[in-house]
Amino acid sequence: MRKFDSTRARWRKSSRSGQNGNCVEVARVDELVAVRDSKNPDGGRLDVGVQRFAALVVRIKRDELSL
Repeated sequence: MRKFDSTRARWRKSSRSGQNGNCVEVARVDELVAVRDSKNPDGGRLDVGVQRFAALVVRIKRDELSL
């Protein structure tokens, strides 16, 4: 898998983000999607392949994830 090139990333916030500051940002570069916390953009980041990210979104929408 390629390494995520953060210099080419165009970050965007989730459309579900509220005004409370609990926001998720995503960026796609080539075949990778990165996810980060908007309050700590220099902190950790989750990098996944496009297909795996799409599968995660489907599971979230179906409420198939549990904590």
